[in-house]
Amino acid sequence: MDFLTGQFLIASPSILDPNFQRTVVFITAHSEEGAIGLILNRRSDATVGDAVPQLAPVTDLDDSVFVGGPVNPEGVAVLAEFHDPDEAGVVVIEDIGFVALDDALEDGTPELERDDWIIETADLDDIFTEDPDGLWSSVLRRKGGEYELVARMPLDPSLN
Repeated sequence: MDFLTGQFLIASPSILDPNFQRTVVFITAHSEEGAIGLILNRRSDATVGDAVPQLAPVTDLDDSVFVGGPVNPEGVAVLAEFHDPDEAGVVVIEDIGFVALDDALEDGTPELERDDWIIETADLDDIFTEDPDGLWSSVLRRKGGEYELVARMPLDPSLN
C-alpha cells in the first residue's frame, strides 16, 4: 500500500456527498490503521476567536476556521507552518505540521479504490492559500489534461 501523507485528495465530480463535494483534503497522516486529512477549502463562518480563543498567542483571532468534515465535527486540529518542526504534533511535509486533539484514524481506502478521489502532490502554496474557495479548480487546472476540463465543470452539469 502506498501511503498518502503529504498528498492532496481532490474530490472527483462523482462525489455528491455535500460534506466532500469539490473538496481538497490534505492528508496529514496515513498508515495501515487509516488516514487523517484536513479539508482545506471549507471555510466556516467562525473565527479562531469564536472557536478556539486559546490559540491567541500563536495566531490572529480573526483568522478563519475551516470545517474538517463529518467524521469528528467536534474535534479540533491545527495545521500550521512551524519555525521549529519539532513543536508540531506531527510533521507532514517540510515545516508544515499539525496538532490534533483527537488522533482517531478513519479508513478511507474504499473511496480510493473506487477512484472517488484524485491524488495530487501537495503544493506548499496551496496549503495556506488566500483563495480556499478556488482551490479545487486551481489544483485540477494545474494537474492538466482531462483534469483541466473537470476543473471547469459546473456543480450541476445539466445546467451547462
